[in-house]
Amino acid sequence: MKRCVALCALMALGAVGAAQAAETSALQALMTRPAPQQAQPQNEMLLAAARAGTRTVAVGAHGLVLLSDDGQRFRQASVPVGLTLTGVTFVDDRTGWATGHAGAILRTDDAGEHWTLQRSDFATDQPLFSVHFLNKDEGWAVGLWSLVLHTRDGGKTWERTPLPPPPGSHKADLNLFKVFADAQGTLYVTAERGHVLRSSDRGATWEYLVTGYQGSLWTGVALADGSLLVAGLRGSMYRSGDGGRNWAAVPLGQSSSIT
Repeated sequence: MKRCVALCALMALGAVGAAQAAETSALQALMTRPAPQQAQPQNEMLLAAARAGTRTVAVGAHGLVLLSDDGQRFRQASVPVGLTLTGVTFVDDRTGWATGHAGAILRTDDAGEHWTLQRSDFATDQPLFSVHFLNKDEGWAVGLWSLVLHTRDGGKTWERTPLPPPPGSHKADLNLFKVFADAQGTLYVTAERGHVLRSSDRGATWEYLVTGYQGSLWTGVALADGSLLVAGLRGSMYRSGDGGRNWAAVPLGQSSSIT
């Protein structure tokens, strides 16, 4: 019986190892071939969009990047990887970054026409969900399991920023969905369990803000008047007019999730 149990355990471990190896191999394949050209790219899944001057740049599944200069007609850009892209940001009308699965970070210097892979980590496949730059040099990317990356050289190199555990937890293990900043450069990150993180020292230290919500907050934005909006599951939206110290629910009259 003991031998049987041991053999079954070894077989199970072997199966897990084989599955992990196959997943790594699949990611490597996506990292080493360009995004496929789609027959109808406007019908593919899109996950994020940003403005590059007057141009709209949208990113999505299988390395898809769509460009539109009039908001009506879209065309597919050239992307060196076929990984799903989840976030995109621009600091001017030409310079931008996109994030995606396998910890991928890509940069463009021609308004999204072409992209260069700056970072990847397919060994752990810790997806990045969002990216934000204050200027051409300094930016942050956030993702799975409280992953925060920081660059001071335009994305050439990235360093992990350790986070404190959220209140009531022993480790920082939240999924971080959206990073954004207000006009003063204060950084905010929306996360699971109604958490919003804030940094007033360019990401050196972070604190958790209490919104009163218990679900995932998938997106956020700082408005021109300094107010903050965060939103997520089941049509939940919260607003703060004092830098995140106090939050009030915004009734939307619908229950569709906001991303």
